[in-house]
Parts: sequence; C-alpha cells; structure tokens
Amino acid sequence: MTDALCDLTGGELATKIAGGEISATEVVESSLERIEAVDDEIHAFLTRTPEVALERAAELDAHRGTGAPQHAVAGIPLALKDVLATMGIRTTCGSLILENYLPPYESTAWARLSGHGGVLAGKTNCDEFAMGSSNENSAYGPVRNPWDLERVPGGSSGGSAAAVAAGEVVWALGTDTGGSVRQPASLCGVVGLKPTYGLVSRYGLIAFASSLDTVGTLTRSVRDAAVMLGAIAGKDHRDATSLDEDVPDYLAGLEGGVDGLRVGVVAEAFGEGVEPAVRDSVRASVDRLADLGASVGEATLPHAEYTLSAYYLIAPSEASSNLARYDGVRYGFRAEGGTDSIDMMFRTRGEGFGPEVKRRIMLGTYALSAGYYDAYYGQAQKVRTLIIRDYEKAFADFDVLVSPTSPTTAFRLGEKVDDPMAMYLNDIFTIPANLAGVPAISVPCGLDDASLPIGLQLTAPVLGEQVLFRAAHALERDLGLVLRPPVLAGV
Repeated sequence: MTDALCDLTGGELATKIAGGEISATEVVESSLERIEAVDDEIHAFLTRTPEVALERAAELDAHRGTGAPQHAVAGIPLALKDVLATMGIRTTCGSLILENYLPPYESTAWARLSGHGGVLAGKTNCDEFAMGSSNENSAYGPVRNPWDLERVPGGSSGGSAAAVAAGEVVWALGTDTGGSVRQPASLCGVVGLKPTYGLVSRYGLIAFASSLDTVGTLTRSVRDAAVMLGAIAGKDHRDATSLDEDVPDYLAGLEGGVDGLRVGVVAEAFGEGVEPAVRDSVRASVDRLADLGASVGEATLPHAEYTLSAYYLIAPSEASSNLARYDGVRYGFRAEGGTDSIDMMFRTRGEGFGPEVKRRIMLGTYALSAGYYDAYYGQAQKVRTLIIRDYEKAFADFDVLVSPTSPTTAFRLGEKVDDPMAMYLNDIFTIPANLAGVPAISVPCGLDDASLPIGLQLTAPVLGEQVLFRAAHALERDLGLVLRPPVLAGV
C-alpha cells in the first residue's frame, strides 16, 4: 500500500511543506487519523491534543503563506513522553499521584520545539516516573509493541517509541536515564538518541535521577534525530547542569561516510544472555561498516560488569530524594482518611505510587541511610568514575564504539514483571553511557526469526554527536531497511 503522510520522515515532510506540495494541516490530519486508527490497540498516548495540533498547523500554514521561512521542525507532528511538563496540558509521569496535574510552565525541550513550529499531537504513556524497561509499570496500563501486540515496546519511553514506529507521530521526545530511549527504540525498530549529558536542558523534566536523566529523541531516521537535536540543544540558565556549548550544525558532515573511521566493537557486549539473532545481526552490521571503509577493532570496557549494580544504587538513591516532594500537601494526589499529616502522607504515597517506584524508593533510602552511605552509594560513585575512565581509554583508540542496544528483542507482556533482576538486565548495554554521560544512538539493524526489530548501539565521546550521526547515517543508508510494523496492515 502507499504510505500515508505520517509514514514519511520529518525531512521528507519538511521538503514537501517548503515546496508547497502539502500543508502542515494535511500532515497533522494524517497523524491524527493514524492515532484514531491504531492507538486503542497500542495505547501509546495518555493525553491526545488534536485541537491544539490542528490550530497550530493552521497558524503555520497561514504564516507560510506570507513567504516567511520556517524551521525544519515546523508543521511536523510530534509527541512528548509524559514526564515533560506542558503548560496547561496534563502531565502524569504515568503515575496516579500526578493523575490530574496541570503544569504552570513548559519544559525547555518542548518550548524550543514549539518555538520552532513543532506540533504537539499528545503526551505518551511511560513507566511510572520513567522507572522501567517494558512500559508495564504505568498506572494507566501497558503500551503494546506495534510489531506484536502481545509484546512490550521497551521502556520507559515505550509510548514515544511505539507512536513513532506506528506512524502515529513522525517523531517524539523521550527521556533516557539508563537506556529508556535507546532500548525501546531497539525493540520498536526506530532510531533512539541519548545526547551528551547536559547538552539538552532538563528544565521541566520531572526528575527521576538528576545526574543521569537525559532528554532524547525517537525518530524514523538518523537525519531526523540530527534535526531534532539541533532544535532542542543548547545552554539553559534555568538548568544548572546545562552545558555552555555552541550548538553545531548536526547535518554538516552527515553524508561524510565512515571511510577511515575507527570503530571499536565492545568485547563485553557479546557474552551470555545475548540472543543469537541479536549477536549475528550486530556482527553483520559491523562487517558492513568495515566494507564501507571503517577500521574495525576490539574495544574493552573492563568495569562494565559492575555498571548494573552501580546504576541500581545511584539511580534509586537520587529517586528517593527527588520523589520525597510528593507528599499530598503541595500538589498532586492526596489520600482520604488520614488521622494526621503523617498518616495522610503515608496513605498518599502508599496509594499514589506503584510497586516499582516503591521498590526503588526503598532501595535508594537504604543506600543513603546512616551507616550504609559509604558502603553502597559511595562505592557506586567510585565505580562510575572507573566507567568514565574506561570510556576515555577506549576513545583514545576508537572514534565510536559498537554493541547491541538490548540483549534481546521484544519479550512478551508479563514475561518478566515478577523478576525485577531479569527486567533490569535489559538495560545492561545502555546503562554505561548514562553513567559516563557520553552520547549514544540506537539504529535498527535487522529482524530476528520472529520478525522483531534488532537495534545496534553506537557510542561516541562527550559532545561527539556529529561523528555519532555520521556513522549511524552511513550504516542506516547501507542497510536500507524499510520497517513497517504488522499493526499497520490494512491501515
């Protein structure tokens, strides 16, 4: 069948809009029709904003009629993970405790996209407070993978990944604390970018783990990821961790290829637990890079085996601090029947938070408690330093590193919900980049025997997004994959 407008990339749509072939309104209508057609099955959205989207598209069309130039994101329908604040539009974090929260301010990432003409189609479902690897922890029900509705889309940005994969929107923002953009990108067959920590402002991102949280992009092409990053990156004085760096033109050099590029294959990423189809597909893609002229060798991250343990001390510790603000007093849900303020807070947090959030709060509170801080949180931070040094040594020899994004393809709904450790292992290859603050991208590199997508992860040094895009684009172009999930059959 012929693809609808919403199935094209943002770059393709921007060219057609600029050339007068189509209008922003037509693009947005295509996206809204797709949402109506498939989202009752996928459940990618928690809040839909069709009136807002159509009104904005009409404004952009009228403005374009004056002959004034517009940004490449103008008129392109997008979605935001529901942890990014949108003024006057419900922002739940996938939690009952914020079920009816209407932020009085905008997140910087969305404000910048909006300022460039981005069109908001809605807010996407996610694991509660971005804590999860399968999108089964949402208080509002799970998201289903467009490739197989009985499987997970990955998490915690599963709604954003599924929405892009199914053509409900052209691109989306997610957040990545330990792989929450890249892992669902891998499982849904889209491109997922985690930028350098601090490159994109965290202002208006409702915090999970402040030293790890990163706003990232989900798109259907590497070029679109570069365009989106250029639109949202840059210094923001409202975020103390925002980097004071000039934003380069990420499209410059995109077509440069990989001839002479030094590619390191992470030795630790092909061991036990990696499905054969994942291993073989990633290895075959590395061979393609070599055929394109890249110099390929073996890289090592000697302390990678400790990253999972370090992450699940650092992230819950920061979460226990960040989530202390949800007390039923200032905003959000308040439980009924409390006998005093302490009882009210106890009931509010007990009823408002789900099991995974409670688990991580307890882990973090314990790790930070008197007598245990040095043994747990302090030691985890030392491991983090070792991981940073591992990357520095690896990048002295290689320009980019390659690994699988996830050790497996999408697993079945309910398969791992009762085994937290099995669930946590899904992020084993993505977590190191978060601990080190380096940029990483997941690109589709094939399908397994069940026709489920496989993702390959490329990692670059701090602020190395340009070389990351160049390598990812070269691989994407060489593979030439055309991915259309089965949920779209007959749509």
